[in-house]
Amino acid sequence: MFYKKSGQFKTSYDADQAMLPLLQERISIFVILAVAFLVIPLVATTYVINSLLMPFLIYSLAAVGLNILVGYCGQISLGTGGFMAVGAISAWNIIERIPDMPVLAAFLLAGFITSATGVVFGLPALRIKGFYLAVTTLAAQFFLIWLLQQPWFLNYSATGVISAQDISVMGWTINTPVEKYLFVLVVVIVMTLLAKNIVRSVTGRKWMAIRDMDVAAEIIGIRPMATKLQAFAVSSFFIGIAGVLWGYLYLGQLEPAAFDVYVSFDVLFMVIIGGLGSILGSFLGAAFVVLMPLALSFLGGILGLGTAMVAYVETFTFGVLILLFLLAEPHGLAHILSVAKQQMRIWPFPY
Repeated sequence: MFYKKSGQFKTSYDADQAMLPLLQERISIFVILAVAFLVIPLVATTYVINSLLMPFLIYSLAAVGLNILVGYCGQISLGTGGFMAVGAISAWNIIERIPDMPVLAAFLLAGFITSATGVVFGLPALRIKGFYLAVTTLAAQFFLIWLLQQPWFLNYSATGVISAQDISVMGWTINTPVEKYLFVLVVVIVMTLLAKNIVRSVTGRKWMAIRDMDVAAEIIGIRPMATKLQAFAVSSFFIGIAGVLWGYLYLGQLEPAAFDVYVSFDVLFMVIIGGLGSILGSFLGAAFVVLMPLALSFLGGILGLGTAMVAYVETFTFGVLILLFLLAEPHGLAHILSVAKQQMRIWPFPY
């Protein structure tokens, strides 16, 4: 009965188009944010912050960016890791080579550079689709990693690894795990709100029209070329910011090899498991992919399995889950949650 919406009538267009139309949803979001900002920094250990919360938040942002392209616009991409590397390495070079460059401005500029890179590699989407587009973006993944491993981008580092510069925002130097967590949390919330509003706008509806049937969309006046490139640009911007956060706030060092093809597959798994075309699904998929290896490691320790066996079980489990979600629940965890909410609305009645 808690989730009933009876009596919550809309009396204006603004209320009807609200992002969270139900009071229960607004209360839930408020409670989640209160716990994230007030409780977790006080009670979470360094291990929890570094090993669970930071990867979850950054992966969620990368999944949101990929979901814009794959879930909302219907364009396949396997180059997420490469675009994350572009964002991270671009931010380092901007700060290193431009004196007195503000950190936030450098991060935003790195996002725009990644966005432009996404547009360049999105040009084949104007002529090809499906499997061929996936192969093209996979080639972009390998090309970008190779390009960013060139000595100039890494300041001629002998090891191929460069240390991330200190992050200082308006005199606040971010050093401790809690400070890094709060910074990442604020960035992810702001970017998520931006993504949610974009997909609810005219731009988002154009993307979904292209996804559902590009020929029909073109007939009603939507320009496929501009719309697809716009999706690549916006998606790459979000992924580039996620790459910056991954390199600066999580790893603390920058290495193109850290953004290999496995990162691209992980983010794609998050989108598939969480739900295509769902912002919430991106967070659910990221939580699942981050928590499942830890759960399997814990279970393997109880059963006495070796590290290699746990790795095999993890890979096997991922493959099985991808098949199950594609066959049984193609809309992912977000759709399961939506069905549960709908059942709560009509309970205890069967209609």
